Amino acid sequence: MLPMNKPIASLSASDIMSTEVVMISEHMSLQGAARLLSRSQVSGAPVVDAEGRCTGMLSAVDYLHWAEKGGKATAQPCPCTDTAWKPWQILDHPEHAETMVTDVMTRNPVTAAPQTPLRQISRMMLDAHIHRVLIVDDDGKPVGMVSSTDILAAVARSEALRESALKEAPELVAH
Repeated sequence: MLPMNKPIASLSASDIMSTEVVMISEHMSLQGAARLLSRSQVSGAPVVDAEGRCTGMLSAVDYLHWAEKGGKATAQPCPCTDTAWKPWQILDHPEHAETMVTDVMTRNPVTAAPQTPLRQISRMMLDAHIHRVLIVDDDGKPVGMVSSTDILAAVARSEALRESALKEAPELVAH
């Protein structure tokens, strides 16, 4: 949660990161991972080894690249419409059960330490064309995640804080 008294320029990953991170075992099938992500309503998560260290990242984009390269991807229509699909919706098919997360995931994901400044996290996302940065401890174990939505929320709260300060003491707020 964003500290309301801290200027946006001084925020770090630990100030805005989500600490409840869905993690995928590197021994899980793609089908199992897709179900986990769908139930959790997230579009990506870190892949971890038996010791809990991050070995990769699995996102909806990875799944799409897999399908594009010849994976047997199929989607089933969303019950609400005939033309839309839910994220991670995969038909039960034997070929999906045989594909492992490690066959599809992005290896060497972009990670950062909790003290990494928000501006650096933002630059990492832009440079790598990604929507989330995994926050890891010194042992490479996930402790949080900063998504593009987290950054947008920090900007919105910062603007609300600035507007509130302007109303209370307009002479104290720099333009």
